[in-house]
Amino acid sequence: MDAAPVILQVLPRLESGGVERGTLEITQAISRAGMTALVASQGGAMAPRVARMGGTHITLPLASKNPLTIYRNALALHHLIKVHGIRLVHARSRAPAWSAYYAAKWAGVPFLTTFHGVYGRSGLFKRFYNQIMVRGEKVIAVSRFVKEHLMECYGVEASRICLIPRGVDLAQFDEQHVVPDRVMRLIRSWRLPDEAIPVIFCPGRITRIKGHLLLIEALSHLKDLPFLCVIAGGDEGHEDYRDELQERIISSGLEGKVRLAEGTNFMAEAYTLSQLVVVPSIKPESFGRVAIEAQAMGRLVVATDHGGSRETIIPNETGYLVSPHDPEAMAAAIRYALTLPQETLQAMGAYAREHVRTHFSSQQMQDKTIALYRKLIEKHRDSAG
Repeated sequence: MDAAPVILQVLPRLESGGVERGTLEITQAISRAGMTALVASQGGAMAPRVARMGGTHITLPLASKNPLTIYRNALALHHLIKVHGIRLVHARSRAPAWSAYYAAKWAGVPFLTTFHGVYGRSGLFKRFYNQIMVRGEKVIAVSRFVKEHLMECYGVEASRICLIPRGVDLAQFDEQHVVPDRVMRLIRSWRLPDEAIPVIFCPGRITRIKGHLLLIEALSHLKDLPFLCVIAGGDEGHEDYRDELQERIISSGLEGKVRLAEGTNFMAEAYTLSQLVVVPSIKPESFGRVAIEAQAMGRLVVATDHGGSRETIIPNETGYLVSPHDPEAMAAAIRYALTLPQETLQAMGAYAREHVRTHFSSQQMQDKTIALYRKLIEKHRDSAG
């Protein structure tokens, strides 16, 4: 194998989100492994971080679903493969995957995909469009939930699927590394009261599938308890839904107890301020990074009982799982968690940290991905020889 194989990752853009963070983490791992990391995307706020992770970013209109643009991107990616001597192409989303698949095929290099989420499958065109994500020589599934989906809905053989759960950076999500100034900035931003009060934290994009209305209805049953719930996330394209949430907070008599806030990059500090983290998604999460981040910080999690949460939360030991259609059950779980004795909270938090450290570290995700890269490159080298 070459001393420094060149790996290309492709995705639509580098704005924010789990796909983008995963791309950066693998860029870092590629560089640390002595390989050369290239990332192609349309760009975005996170694009400068590629260089900080030891990689090089190449800007192409890879977010476009226009067939002509996809074809032109395929030509451009094929040119990149030849010029840079790229040995493997890793696609993380559908539109760029179409371009990357043909570029890799023309160049005779391995093509790998990561199935990050469960796509809608209504209509023949959408099912055809989705199929590109299972054309990889290997397909990475980020959870058992996704692996089962690939086998049941796309007929992918188990031997072609590599289960590599997403991971959390244990150095970043560690109370010893929390920055006090960031904590103070969040206290001011969230307008936390001077007196001690349990904070319930619900991070994530402000979209209907995240289940904020379920959470608000659950909290309406808990008005006798002292708490402040902070729902924090960006609402781009969903401003009307944010307005609906604010109206529901008021109509539920929760004004002053539930607060909408902007998303934050200071996630470790946000968890530090929280006693409980809630993940109320009404659509199954393919994995759910929030649950493992919160547990890494020793925080209990209440989440809806489907998707990736079933794999990351140990019920009654590191958190609680409730039906996504039962606000009263969620209310009961939140009440129970908020009224636990301090020694029980500490014991559960310590077990949660160990659980994540053992099973869901970013180092494990990086090591397994790099091992898969090496295996595919070696296989192609042997077959070519």
